[in-house]
Order: sequence, then structure tokens, then C-alpha cells
Amino acid sequence: MLVGGKRNFHEARWDEPIIMEMGESGARAVLLDPIEDEAARCSNAAVPEGYARTEAPKLPELGQMQVLRHYLRLAQETIGADLNIDIGLGTCTMKYNPKINESFVRNPKFAELHPYQPESTVQGILKIMYETEQYLKEISGMDRFSLNPAGGSQAIFSNVSVIRAYHKSRGEDATRNEIITTILSHPANAGVASTLGYKVITLYPDENGIPDIEALKAAVCERTAGLLITNPEDTGIYNEQIREFVKIVHDTGGLCAYDQANLNGLMGITRARDAGFDLCHFNLHKTFGSPHGSQGPAAGAQGCTEALAKFLPVPTVEFDGRRYYLNDTRPESIGKIRKFYGVPAVVLRAYAYIRALGADGLKQVSEFAILNNNYLLKKLESVKGLSLPFAPGKRRLEQARLSWEKLCNDTGVTTDDIARRIVDFGFQDYFSSHHPMVVPEPFTPEACETYSREDIDEYARTLDAISKEAYANANVVKAAPHNAALSTQIVADDLENISRFACTWRAFKKKSAQTGGDHLA
Repeated sequence: MLVGGKRNFHEARWDEPIIMEMGESGARAVLLDPIEDEAARCSNAAVPEGYARTEAPKLPELGQMQVLRHYLRLAQETIGADLNIDIGLGTCTMKYNPKINESFVRNPKFAELHPYQPESTVQGILKIMYETEQYLKEISGMDRFSLNPAGGSQAIFSNVSVIRAYHKSRGEDATRNEIITTILSHPANAGVASTLGYKVITLYPDENGIPDIEALKAAVCERTAGLLITNPEDTGIYNEQIREFVKIVHDTGGLCAYDQANLNGLMGITRARDAGFDLCHFNLHKTFGSPHGSQGPAAGAQGCTEALAKFLPVPTVEFDGRRYYLNDTRPESIGKIRKFYGVPAVVLRAYAYIRALGADGLKQVSEFAILNNNYLLKKLESVKGLSLPFAPGKRRLEQARLSWEKLCNDTGVTTDDIARRIVDFGFQDYFSSHHPMVVPEPFTPEACETYSREDIDEYARTLDAISKEAYANANVVKAAPHNAALSTQIVADDLENISRFACTWRAFKKKSAQTGGDHLA
């Protein structure tokens, strides 16, 4: 029910302990037959000395009803793309993921494949990977693809590694030690280049919101290894000078890599090769209909020109006219960047998505996404305290970075406050910005092609309602969330307090070293 144009929402709230704290001794969900003595002896003999447990693991002991109840309660406390409108998670491309594609990856014929199986027994998935590469080549204009990278950042890592291998093959790797990127490209571009030992030069936007071309001209020299750039960047403004950017770098002997993690506004409209790029990558878990895993299953498909194909990571999937096979014999390859040969479940979903839509359908996806985004921006023009920085009046593509700076100055309500308050209306938390926050109090929506006009209208009305709340009674917004399963606000200082927050053992040790172990006193 919509009340005053907004959804009357209240999330389920269960006082649910973690499953390791539940159960009672002797409870069982399934009764298993006793292990035969001979099987037990064989199993024990296979365990190397020193690896055998001295006691049984302390696992929760629950009946089936308790297990089912626990996970259903957790599900009721969850909001996401299949339950709510996820327009606010810009750059993530939170579109609808066709459920028929999920049935493909859950089919035991696929789900039970093992990466160590002989190639003769996995011809089906190798064929799908090979054909997916052919589609991606057509979509990008590139000559070869690797499906090995397990996400966009790893694809960037592979791109920079290929750039380094190319210059090394020419005897220039020691000289070409600088990578150019932009402040509004994904931070992984600068992060990866720095990790691989390059000096990073960062371009800032001009008054039109695109990277300053004069700054690029000043930055390129005989030390330039490559340019890593997104177009459009997260502002949604398309850089119409992109071919000139590429030419400037090429003229100095550098290579250009196109970060196309989000291709949702460009399919069938423009291609990386047409702008002269040497490398590109796509996040299959965004544009191509595989769920965005939030550091979960992902695939950053990496494309390149024929001149760079020999450097791609191993293995590549090949076809000799009779059989599909994995080729590990590539002497100039950068080597393996992960185990096995990619994330086949993500590739399978992308394959099904591309086959279902075809060339015309993919282009329509981008056209509808652009239409939806600009319709949303038009609706947001009248929201008090919200503005659209850079290039006034210029159209955006499939996302845009807005600013709540005026609202913050007027009321003290920040973009983080709004991110928490919007949860009270049934929307998943929204995305503000990558760091550094060039746009003050940023907010980046992305109205993908799968959202209806009614969805967009509801989302815009909710932001307008929150703005009015901020001006009428800022504390209502600043104290949010009120209707969420978890109403406790995250205190930023707690994220640095290892006694309260350390998500991994490595993080714990790192933070412990920084504090000198004082937390253990």
C-alpha cells in the first residue's frame, strides 16, 4: 500500500541468534547410517599425519524445523533486488536477473561439474565459454577474450599485467613506469597500477565533468605505460573526446585500457575497439544479467586486440573444429591469475542472457536504461536540496552522481543519513560514491532498464519525502533507520576497533599490529 505516494513498509525484525549459538545436544536434522569400518579406515589413512582432528568439530545440533525456521527468519530480514527497488545502488547495475538462468546453473548436470574433470567430459561448458567469448568480441570489437578474471578489479589487474608484458617484450618496461587514470574512474584502476609498481598520475574533471584533456597532454611522455579510463565515468557524462584521448596516449607509445565494468548504457551503441582501445573488460555480473554478488561470484571478462592476445592469462578456451580444449601452452602469457579457468556459473548466465536478447535486444536494453535514467533525473530536479554537478543541462547515460550538499548545508542531514532513512521505505541502502568523494554529499542512482515507470516514480517520491522531512525535522532522518530489522547505527570508529570489528584473521592481525596488541590487555 502506498501512503502519500510512499510505501508503508516495515521490515521483519527477529531476535535471531547466529546458528552456532542455537540447538541442544543430540538434536539432528538428518540421521545418517553408521560409517562402515573399512570405509572409516580408508578415510583415516588418507588424512596426512598431523591433519587429523583430535576431537569432533563443535557444530550446531538442530532439528529440521529449527534449521528451516532460522533461515526463513533471516530471509524475512533481507531486502534486495528481488524484493524491492534497487535503483539507489548506482554503478552496481542492480537489474532483474532472469530466474530461468538460475535454473540452468542449479541443474546438477552443471552444478556438479568439477574443474579437474577430463576435457572430454566437460565439452558442454567449454563450448558455452568459447561461444560467450565470440559474443563478447562482437559486442566490444576486440579480437580475443579471457574469462579468467573473477571480477572487475582482477580484470584491471590482468589488463595492467598485459600492458607490462607488452612493454617488457619491447624492452621498455623499465622506462615506461607511469600509468594515467582519472579521479572518477573506479579506484581499482589506480590501486592495481600502484600495486604492480607503477607511478599513478590522476586526471581531474574539467568544467564539463570529463577528464581534462590538457592535463592528459601534459602528463604523457616516454614514461607512459598506459591509460586506464572509464567512459562514461560515474557521473554518467559521456566523453565525446575519447578517441582523441586514446590517440594522445598511442602517439607516445602507451596502451589504453577501457574500464567497461558497467556497459549497460552502451551495448550496440558504441564499442571499445571503435574508439581505438587496446584492452577492455566487462563485469558479466552487472550488464549481462548475472547477480551482482557483492564480492561473491563474479566475472570480469577481459578483451584485447590481436597484438596483445598472446599475453592473456592461461588457460584460454580453444576450438579445433572438432573439440573444445583449454590451452595452457602460451609462452608469452602473463600466467595464471586465479585457479582453474574462471567462474563458469557467471559465464553461463551471461551466455543465456545474450542468447535470449540477441543483438537488437541488447541495444534496446541500453536505450531503455538511458531513457529510465534521464526520466529519473527529470523527476529529481524538483527535490529540494538535491543538485546535479558538472555540465548543467547535459544529458547523462545510465547513471549519474548527484549531490545533497545544499540539503546538508541547510539542515545538517548528510547523504549517509539519507542512505539509512531510505531503508525505512523498503529500499536497499543506496550508493553514495567511490573515494575520494569529489562530489560533496554524493548520491549515485542507476535506473536500469528493468524498472518500470511506477518504480521510478515511487523512488523519486520517496527521496522528495525524505528531503521534506529533513527540512521539517532533521532528527527524524538523522536517527534512522526506524523500520529496519537492525536499527543500530554503525559507528565509524568501531570499524577500526578490532575488539568490535575484524572480519578476517588477516584483518585482525593487521589491526593488532597497528595497536601493538593493546586490545588484548
